[in-house]
Amino acid sequence: MNDARPPGTQRLFYGWVVVGITVLALLIAAGARSAPGVFLVPMEESLGLSRSTLSFSVSLGLLVFGLAAPLSGRLMDRFGPRRIATVGLLLVALSFALTTLSRSALGLHLTWGLLSGLGTGLVGSVLGATVATRWFVRQRGLVTGMFGAATSAGQLLFIPLLTSWAQASGWTGGTLGIAAVALLLAPLVWWLLRDSPAQVGLAPDGDPVAAGTSALAAVPRSDPGVMRRATRSRDFWLLAVTFFVCGATSNGIIGTHFIAYCGDMGLTAGFAAGMLALMGAFNFVGTLASGYFTDRVDPRFLLGLYYAFRGVSLALLPFVPPGYGLTLFAVLFGLDYIATVPPTIALTADTFGRENVGTVYGWIFCSHQVGAALASWLGGVSREALGSYDAAMIAAAILAGAGAVLALGVTAPGRRIQTSG
Repeated sequence: MNDARPPGTQRLFYGWVVVGITVLALLIAAGARSAPGVFLVPMEESLGLSRSTLSFSVSLGLLVFGLAAPLSGRLMDRFGPRRIATVGLLLVALSFALTTLSRSALGLHLTWGLLSGLGTGLVGSVLGATVATRWFVRQRGLVTGMFGAATSAGQLLFIPLLTSWAQASGWTGGTLGIAAVALLLAPLVWWLLRDSPAQVGLAPDGDPVAAGTSALAAVPRSDPGVMRRATRSRDFWLLAVTFFVCGATSNGIIGTHFIAYCGDMGLTAGFAAGMLALMGAFNFVGTLASGYFTDRVDPRFLLGLYYAFRGVSLALLPFVPPGYGLTLFAVLFGLDYIATVPPTIALTADTFGRENVGTVYGWIFCSHQVGAALASWLGGVSREALGSYDAAMIAAAILAGAGAVLALGVTAPGRRIQTSG
């Protein structure tokens, strides 16, 4: 079906409709990925499995989530984000439904880990980056920030909701709730999402296609050899390593273990969920602001600042007394929980071309999730071995400090333009 209309008849750039439906998909993916942190303790009590076993299942999901990123980016470059996002949502629904039937460690590793990681990876890994770079140029940072804020909003919305479901009907009720929402959203994504502005007869930002150029010709074509070039680039490895740090210090240690950490301090799951929701609220603000500043400030300096700020907040966490003193940590940590995403995507696009963002950022995001998976698993192992999470938090703080230093080593955008010319 041809969706193109004469540009003059469009009152609203269709890219904003695409942004809206992408935001909904990212909300669901974020909610699905936040579920393990909410259900960790209830599943431990219900299934009789150890925390390290459940943490390993979570880490599998995080790892596959990351490994799905380059696959997702490659598939989106070839088949478009519409098909891949729809399939991903259907896999999320299937994996969460099957999880409620699993009662063994192997069953959870396959459903809660591998299958859910694949589904959320197809939806939540590089979808936002692909949509932002295909549909926008002048406001790319802002749109990327909106997608990051959507992830925060997913945490803000789903963590209290899932916590209340878990308290009312057990962890299975919340798991089935995620499955139902993903299943309902899949046909909406198929109906409204478009792969590129060319499908509505426009160029990025809603600009008219240049005279004498077909709309399809305006679609940027990816370089099939871009990863050979990327792996020889120092900047690629710096971006990958710093994003590894991001994953380890956010989704890995805090996203998976924060509610359990609060439980060790004698705090209720509802209180801990409230702190995560507060974290999500400030991350919403921080990520939107990060997108705004990414269009105006050297992204390297933003990354250095974010990682340094994160390291300080993690280093202080073991010394924060139980109770509302955690509010300050939630605010500080929330401000840059995923604020690193807009500058990382911007540096990827500037270095390797916006037509290659799906593929290159997919591998960089994979590094993010390897860090998240390792921190998720090792955090559980450390807790069982030492009886507390303090050592894991301090290690994460040191890692964040190293990330701040490495981020400043990425080639400056102005120098890159000079040397590539």
